[in-house]
Amino acid sequence: MNGTLFRYVARTYLQFAVGIFAAVLTIFLVVDFVDRARLYTGEGWVWNVLLLYANKALVSTQQLGPVALLLAAGASVSSLRKRGEVTAMQSLTFGPNALYLPVALCVAVACVGLVAFDEWVVVQAARRVEEITTQRFNRWGDWGLYHTPKQWFRRGDHIFYLRGGSAREGFENVAILTVTPEFRLARRLDAKRMRPVEGTRWMLGGVVERSFTKDGQSQVRQVEEAEYDLGVTPDTFRIRPGRPEQMRIPVLREQIIARGEVGLDTRQFSLALHNRFAHPLASFPAALLAVGLALRPGRKGHMTVAIVEGLLISVTMWGLMVVTRTLALSERLAPVVAAWLPVALLVVATALLWLQGEGRLGRRGA
Repeated sequence: MNGTLFRYVARTYLQFAVGIFAAVLTIFLVVDFVDRARLYTGEGWVWNVLLLYANKALVSTQQLGPVALLLAAGASVSSLRKRGEVTAMQSLTFGPNALYLPVALCVAVACVGLVAFDEWVVVQAARRVEEITTQRFNRWGDWGLYHTPKQWFRRGDHIFYLRGGSAREGFENVAILTVTPEFRLARRLDAKRMRPVEGTRWMLGGVVERSFTKDGQSQVRQVEEAEYDLGVTPDTFRIRPGRPEQMRIPVLREQIIARGEVGLDTRQFSLALHNRFAHPLASFPAALLAVGLALRPGRKGHMTVAIVEGLLISVTMWGLMVVTRTLALSERLAPVVAAWLPVALLVVATALLWLQGEGRLGRRGA
């Protein structure tokens, strides 16, 4: 492919991508502010709102970036076609690759950039948005659902109820239940203090130990301090509060393992981990699909149709993501499938459109 043509198509695409992204981001932030303006009160609210929306702009970049990449693909190719430049390329024996390859390269670089941007910038910005919303504007929403420390854990035949403390410093006011394979209570330990000793051994203070037999009898023993092997190390309780979307990839991986070890739900964390890659990468097949639609023969109303088609693809994918997320969180679909299914469908649709175009070219050649 001619290098000048490649750069020209890439430059045209990038101009549309930047312009569309700026427009979409501005509209989103303005609408969001108008919708929530009545909530922003109190001393220094203007500065707090500026900080809030500066961070919201960063978070929205990750959310709206793939949409802008998709819309720009159809719009840029439609613009070239409307000006007769696509026909000129074909007359010079340049095929569809003269448009596909520059757009594909630009989108691929942007996808990698969005993944890195999400990991290093959006995660912190999202925390900042939540912090400003809760602490400065007193809007808590579902904050407690993610930030309340976990107290119930299960590992093997032990169930732990840890009311306070941490794995490093130890816990206060704990209850440890030991159950049989039939889930019958065999022993209960209540302790005022629980400190790690070495490996899986813990020192419990102010202990009340109750043992239960199969025939319903029980025994109670009280000791000031005793050492127990509970089958868990301090690392077992390395559960971090917070939204999975606000955690970096290494932390997400750690939390998936840690939560799985103590019987906590990991579906939302697995979904967030896969979406960290799937969401931005979905824009790659989506953009190529938009290029293919913009190149189909007999197309009228190039620019308007391109925008409408892009919006329809975006809305369809958004709806599919909502449905698959719901199915994953309700244990009807594996998180990995829920995250990557929309991407797979976009790939299939793009491939079918490409094959259809190749078939048309083959018939013309015959």
